[in-house]
Amino acid sequence: MPVRIVQSKQNARLKQLRRALALPLRERDREGRALAGIEGPNLLEEALRAGLRIDCVFLAQGSEHLLDGVGLAAEMEVLALPGELLRSAVTTETPQPIAALIEPPDWTWAHVLGPQKKAAALVVILAGLQDPGNLGTILRSAEAFGADGILSLPGTVSAWNPKAVRASAGSVFRVPILSVSEDECFTRLREAGVRILTTAVREAEHGDLADMAAAVALIIGNEGSGVPNHLAAMADGAITIPCPGAVESLNAAVAASVLLYEASRQRAASHPSPKTRRMGYPDCSTGSKL
Repeated sequence: MPVRIVQSKQNARLKQLRRALALPLRERDREGRALAGIEGPNLLEEALRAGLRIDCVFLAQGSEHLLDGVGLAAEMEVLALPGELLRSAVTTETPQPIAALIEPPDWTWAHVLGPQKKAAALVVILAGLQDPGNLGTILRSAEAFGADGILSLPGTVSAWNPKAVRASAGSVFRVPILSVSEDECFTRLREAGVRILTTAVREAEHGDLADMAAAVALIIGNEGSGVPNHLAAMADGAITIPCPGAVESLNAAVAASVLLYEASRQRAASHPSPKTRRMGYPDCSTGSKL
C-alpha cells in the first residue's frame, strides 16, 4: 500500500486525528459518518478483527514494520510522519507510534434486545459514570461475562474517549453501547420484560441471592455520588455486594464486574453446557496486551 509522507502540523488529516481524540465522534468523514481515534498497533488489529472500517492510518517514521501482516486494504490511506508530529496529536503520556481514524459500529436496540437473542438479556446501565478507565473496564467485563450491551445515560463519559477505548482492550469494538435518554432506557427495557436493578450500599438484596439468570439490567452510578435518587426510585429493586472487609463501597468498575460475574455464574449454573469447565464457562486470564 502507498505511504504518504507528512511533515506539516497543519496537515488536514492530522488535524482530524487530533480532533477525533479530543472530541470523540464529533469529527466526520467525507460522507458525514462519525469518526473515532485509536492509538496503538493492538487496537488497530482489534478494530480490523471486529470488521470496522479504517478511514486513515498514521505512522511514526521508522515504524512501518508495525503494519506487516496486519491486513490493511491495498487502497488504505497511510500517512508517515515524524515521531514528534504524531506525539503532538495523540493523548497518551507515552504515545505509541501508530494511530488511526476509524468508523465506530452502528449499534441499535436490536443488537441489545433484538428477537435473535436466545438467552435472557443482561444489560448494564451507566448513570453519570465519569471516569473513562472505569467505563472501559466495564465494557471489557461486559464482554467477558456475556452481557448483551451497555446503555449510556446523559452525563456519562463517551465510550470513545481514548482512555476508555484503551481500558476496554478492544471490547468497545464488539459490545453494543447505546447513548439513550432515561425515558427511552426505562421504556424499552420494560417493554422487553427486563427487570431493572439499581446498585446500592444499604437496604438492598445480596447479589448472590437475586435472580440474575432472568432478564436483568444493572444500574451503575457516578463514582462519587452513586445512582441518582430519581433513577433508583424507578428501579424494580436494589442489589448490593456483601463485603466482609472494612470498606463502605467498591469502585464502580469493580462492582459492575463482580455483579456481571455473578449473573454469568447463575446463568451457567442454570444452563450447563458440555463445552464449559468448572463454573460453566472458559477461564479468563488477567492482564492485557494493550
